[in-house]
Amino acid sequence: MNLRNRPLDAGAGVPGCLPLILCASAAGQSLASPAGVRCVFSGQTETLTSDVPLSQTSVWRAVVRVLRSPADGLSCALFPASCALCGGSLLRFTRVPICDSCCKKIPPQSGSLCACCGEALGIATFSPLPVDSSAPAALCQPCRLAPPAFVRAVAYGGYQGELRSLVHLLKYDGMQPIATRLGVLLADVVESFAEAFAESPGVVVVPVPMHPVKQRQRGFNHADLLARAAITEIRKRHSQWNLHLDTSLLKRVRVTVSQAGLTNHQRRQNLRGAFFVPQPARIEGRDVLLIDDIYTTGATARACARVLSNAGAGSVRVATVARAQRAVVASWDKGFLQSAVN
Repeated sequence: MNLRNRPLDAGAGVPGCLPLILCASAAGQSLASPAGVRCVFSGQTETLTSDVPLSQTSVWRAVVRVLRSPADGLSCALFPASCALCGGSLLRFTRVPICDSCCKKIPPQSGSLCACCGEALGIATFSPLPVDSSAPAALCQPCRLAPPAFVRAVAYGGYQGELRSLVHLLKYDGMQPIATRLGVLLADVVESFAEAFAESPGVVVVPVPMHPVKQRQRGFNHADLLARAAITEIRKRHSQWNLHLDTSLLKRVRVTVSQAGLTNHQRRQNLRGAFFVPQPARIEGRDVLLIDDIYTTGATARACARVLSNAGAGSVRVATVARAQRAVVASWDKGFLQSAVN
């Protein structure tokens, strides 16, 4: 099959040692001249043509696409694996053991959300004060009564279903490659800061730190992995953004107990004095993007943002993969509703 006709660059050689592929010069022309090159694939009869010449990289990408499908099938046959979420068979070889169907079941947040922290405004239980959800800058009760030190917090989706399972697989089962997939979702919501970041001379990306003792026990900081994956994806989309990862800017100096199951007051007490900025001069006047996996009550994000702001940060914005909306949290933590009101 004649896959593609392209002129041969001067001095360029023909790719060799490629199984199942035969590259030959066009009939009646020399390889040294700017002649077309034919790639003949065994067992193929359909002819593909194009008026646009391909680069050497594009040719190899086309070849890889042709060979990848059989390779995936062979890999799955020899090393069968199941999706870590639904248990279905994986149809291709991948470092992330999640099937395409489950990946598509991760919807972004929708509905009326607090313009500051992203809390759903449709929950009457948590809005005893009148809230005009149609207003352009509608705020939830906590943000109106006690404004946080950050400009805004955004999250990709609700902390439930497949997204919650993915976060658990990363944090508690140590499936670090999942961070790459979650980093793409994180990059999607960071897009909401496009106007501010495009005009910023430089944005410092700070993952929420773990205490060294806990990080040694786990072996990694999940927020750090998410931040790195998000930066990689963002740079593909916005190469002009000046993002800089700094894992030493914010430190966790006190071991804290798990926030799960704690009331709002207990969460604030648990994090009091837990973070500090060792070198405030490095952050003075800088724009900061704080990265974490989940925003639940906002105790962690508020504590970190307050310390960063007190150290001289020009602005602090927060981005997380998931947002634990209070009605959802109450479904698996029966005491959460009452503790949040109190």
